[in-house]
Amino acid sequence: MELTRRSAIILGASALFVTGLPKQGAAAATSDELIAAFTGGAEVGAGDIKLTAPEIAENGNTVPIEVSSGTATEILVLAMGNPTPSVATFKFGTLAASRAASTRIRLAGTQDVVAIAKLEDGSFVKASSTVKVTIGGCGG
Repeated sequence: MELTRRSAIILGASALFVTGLPKQGAAAATSDELIAAFTGGAEVGAGDIKLTAPEIAENGNTVPIEVSSGTATEILVLAMGNPTPSVATFKFGTLAASRAASTRIRLAGTQDVVAIAKLEDGSFVKASSTVKVTIGGCGG
């Protein structure tokens, strides 16, 4: 086979494409690893954080949740039973009028939803809620 300019360009573009693909062999981080990375290994207590989630979700594809805290600088939301537990991270600046967020998440089935907040003083607090999913969801 003769190497032409056209085949060299195609070969180079293919190589760039392949290097940009995500690695399929890499395992997803567990929820404990995500919590440890977020807190830096610090102890997580209870306190200034509120997590609102439905007790029963009729459809696991769209489960509404709300998190709020008066003094949080960052809030991490995890769905402990999902294949990829990390759902969202909300960051709040010093001039934030409200330190609250709401979104819809996807749940694989009945599981705990956990919110961990990093407070202004550097401490961490946690709130959790069990959501019972009746149908649908990711993965089943």
